[in-house]
Amino acid sequence: MRLIARVIATVGFLGHVPVAPGTAGSLVGWLAGLLLVSAAAGTFPDNPQALLAWMWVGLAAGFGLGVVASQRVERDSGEHDPPAVVIDECVGMSAVVFACPFLVEIPWMAVAAFVVFRLLDIVKPPPLKWLSRRPGGWGIMLDDLGASGYTALILWLVFFGLRRLPWVG
Repeated sequence: MRLIARVIATVGFLGHVPVAPGTAGSLVGWLAGLLLVSAAAGTFPDNPQALLAWMWVGLAAGFGLGVVASQRVERDSGEHDPPAVVIDECVGMSAVVFACPFLVEIPWMAVAAFVVFRLLDIVKPPPLKWLSRRPGGWGIMLDDLGASGYTALILWLVFFGLRRLPWVG
């Protein structure tokens, strides 16, 4: 059970990269999210919402597994939110892409999504810092989910703001 928890929490041991493991975990979530949303649009052109709904179910399952696995790794290591635990970044970044499916059509916004998410995850504006201090797997996972919400809100505001500009359409 300990090995399974470590594999899940570190996203297949990706969290053990020597430099910027959180960024590596975010990159996996970002790429997976973009690929899945692109597949949803291509596979279900008449009803991509069906696949998006299943992706959200999968994301919720990933979040739940992340809570359990990261709590186990945290307990085993004796360290709060060990740097090797990157399932939170992976799930959080995927949530941003699922919440903003337009990212697959606007590459610069997809890159901006990645950068904004990482900044918010590192800076932890209120209440993210408070959430990150919660004990166990919930604290590990919830601050990244909050960073996802902030990022998605920013991206939607930019997306709709740009659409109001006469030269953008």
